[in-house]
Amino acid sequence: MGRVSGRSCIVTGAAQGIGRAIGEALLDEGADVCFADINGDKVAEVAAANAERAATGGGGVTWARVDVTDRAQVRAMIGKTVDAFGKLDVKFNNAGINRPMNFMDVTEDNWSTIMKVNGLGVLIGMQEAARQMIAQGSGGKIVNTASIASRQGFDNVAPYCASKWAVVSLTQSGARDLAKHAITVTGFAPGVVATEMWEEVDRDLMNIGAAERPGQAMEEFAADILKGRVAQPRDITGTTTFLAAPESDYMTGQIVMIDGGMTLV
Repeated sequence: MGRVSGRSCIVTGAAQGIGRAIGEALLDEGADVCFADINGDKVAEVAAANAERAATGGGGVTWARVDVTDRAQVRAMIGKTVDAFGKLDVKFNNAGINRPMNFMDVTEDNWSTIMKVNGLGVLIGMQEAARQMIAQGSGGKIVNTASIASRQGFDNVAPYCASKWAVVSLTQSGARDLAKHAITVTGFAPGVVATEMWEEVDRDLMNIGAAERPGQAMEEFAADILKGRVAQPRDITGTTTFLAAPESDYMTGQIVMIDGGMTLV
C-alpha cells in the first residue's frame, strides 16, 4: 500500500515544474490528487497525462483552473476536489511567481503582484483548506512552498524574497492557530531547481542586466551548492510526500530546507 493511499490532496501551481512533480509523486504513492493551476488548458493536459499513473497507484486524479488570489475560485477548487474524492486531507500551497528587478528599480506594481500571489494566495489557500478540514472534523495537513529566498535576501528579487519570508510566517502562524483542530502546517524551501520557472527567471535577469548570457545565473547559484549540482524536481518530492504522509504527523510549524546545502540555517 502507498504511503498516502486514501488521502485526498490538492496541489496548486501543478501545471509544470515542482508542482507537477509533487502531484505525480503523490499519485505514485496512492493518493487522490487534484492538479490545480491558473493555466487551465495546461493543467487539464497534465491531469489527463496522469490518468494511467493514478490507476496504477490506486488513486484518482482531477484538475481545476484556479487563481489562488481569488477566494471564490479557491473555494470552487476545494469543492470540486471534495465532490471527486469525498474529502480534503492535504493541501499544497505551491503556486508562486517571480519577476526579477534590480533592487533600486522595484516598482509598486512589481511588489504588489508578487506579494499578492505568493503571500495572499498562500493565506487564502490555508484558510479555505482549513475551513474544509475543520468541517470534516478529522484534521488534515497544509504544506506551503517557501524558498531559500525565505532565509536570505537577494538583490535582484527583493519582493520575491519578502513574499517567501511571508510564507514562513504564515506557516508558523497557521500551525499555532490550527493545532487545536488537528491540522498541521509545514513547508519546504527548495533551492535552485531546474524547472520552467527558472528558465523564465534566467531570461528576466538577462533583460535587467543582471546576467550576460543564458544559464549564467543558475551556474553562479550552483557554485554555492554543497551537493555540486542544481536540483531536479524529483529531488524535492521525497520530502513533499513525507510531509503529506502519516510519518510527519508530529511535525508542524517547520520549514524543511531542500537546497543541496546551499543555505545552512
